Amino acid sequence: MTRMTGTADDTALPLARIVDNLGPTLLRVVQGNRERAVRSLSIVDPVDGGAVGAAALVLGIGVTDAARATALLAELGAAQAAALLLKAPPAADPDVLAAAAAADVAVLEVSRGVAWGQLFLLLRRLLEHADTGASEDGAGDLFQLANEVAALVGAPITIENATGGLLAFSVGQEDTDDGRIRTILGRQVPEQYQQSLQDEGVFGRLTRTTEPVYIPSFAPGNLPRTAIAVRAGDSVLGFLWAVVREPLPERNLRALKAAAAMVAVQLLHERVVTAAGPRLRSEQLTVLLSRDGDPVEPARRLGVSGLSLCVVAVELEGGSADAERAAELQRIYDALGIHLRLVHRATAVATLGDVVYGLVPAPTEEAALQVVEEFVKRSGSRTPVRAGVGRVVDDPAHLAVSRADADDVLRVLRFSGRPAASARSLRTDLMILRMADVAGLREMPQDGHVARLLRHDAEHGTNLTRTLEAYLDRFGEVSRAAADLHVHPNTFRYRLARLAEVAGLDLGDRDARLQAMIDLRLYRHRGLR
Repeated sequence: MTRMTGTADDTALPLARIVDNLGPTLLRVVQGNRERAVRSLSIVDPVDGGAVGAAALVLGIGVTDAARATALLAELGAAQAAALLLKAPPAADPDVLAAAAAADVAVLEVSRGVAWGQLFLLLRRLLEHADTGASEDGAGDLFQLANEVAALVGAPITIENATGGLLAFSVGQEDTDDGRIRTILGRQVPEQYQQSLQDEGVFGRLTRTTEPVYIPSFAPGNLPRTAIAVRAGDSVLGFLWAVVREPLPERNLRALKAAAAMVAVQLLHERVVTAAGPRLRSEQLTVLLSRDGDPVEPARRLGVSGLSLCVVAVELEGGSADAERAAELQRIYDALGIHLRLVHRATAVATLGDVVYGLVPAPTEEAALQVVEEFVKRSGSRTPVRAGVGRVVDDPAHLAVSRADADDVLRVLRFSGRPAASARSLRTDLMILRMADVAGLREMPQDGHVARLLRHDAEHGTNLTRTLEAYLDRFGEVSRAAADLHVHPNTFRYRLARLAEVAGLDLGDRDARLQAMIDLRLYRHRGLR
């Protein structure tokens, strides 16, 4: 049967508007009434089963034959579902279309190259904002404007921000190329195309002129482009990109230049109108993270009262010039906000110092970590970042505790090489760091066993510290520890005797072993200096 996965409050969105917004590049109606109202989003789940709500839009993931599609349509008709999304071949099968007509359920064909996961996110985003008539960032007006520009210029159009993020696109994208379709699906120009354009100096040319620029094909199989910067004075707000097969005639270029001015006005308007909401949510989150005042009102305004919540902390991996770092932090702030809103509407982001914090409604740390790992993976191709996930709390008043967890996870990650982790997954490391904090150990004692071994290794080119670490990691099992270091057990025993002599360490003393394990962990993550 099917499983409910998302609901769009009590509002409805016409099927025609969904199809028109996403365009035939992604899906098209092959059977049924385009004016059917859609109120919820579901996916086929042949294992769990479950009910489908009336007016549901159902994604037929895994429905690959006509018989299964026909049977499913009968079930959806009884539930008064709005539409079923299928890929070919069942989407074009005559028996399937006849069954759809009998069940009074529309059938939408999803293009072969479209990933179901990406389509689900796009559909959920549209449904979540059905009550406003536009997406949260004003994309409804921009989509309409993109269509108007495409009609004026005579070419499929995308409106992109200054960093390659997709803001809106026109109809007619089905006749473009792989680069354009991947941009639409990912809502971002793919990294390799961005780099190619950068290497060819395209962005430099666009920012230096107010005229349209013709760009020959920049990747195998891709069509040429004509682009123009969207400006507000000397500031570049974004770019208009037209897919073309040859240079545009002069009249079309004039239309594109005029369109850039119209888009600039729209972007400035939306920047003013929409900036207030995220800014206010950021301020409310800052109050909760800082324990600055009564948490009840900020939690109410954010809509997170009664939810299980955790804090994620994201920072840049490397250092850079102040101006570049500020720009990258702003990009992370914007990208994290968009990423988290796709997961849950009751979220917020805030920047405190050099760290961007996000509020994640999630049942467990593991669930929040999956969300964050996906963000780190997407962001890292441009500027490497690391992210820490704090504990899940049931009271917004305790978010400062989750923030402290996330901050401490970052301390460990800075020296572990891992891009992301949760507090639970680093429990031992965090406990040791906090014990050291309580003890006020800002520097490691220089007369400790591990300190002596480190000095000896540095002076003589030995590796006795690693020998001790392998011995303790394997609970004193010499054969397994020797195998870890790829040495003979007799060689390992000799090194053990030597390190015990150098460090003055009695490996038979459990207290001495515990102290050495703690010191090794602290040195490994360099939480103390």
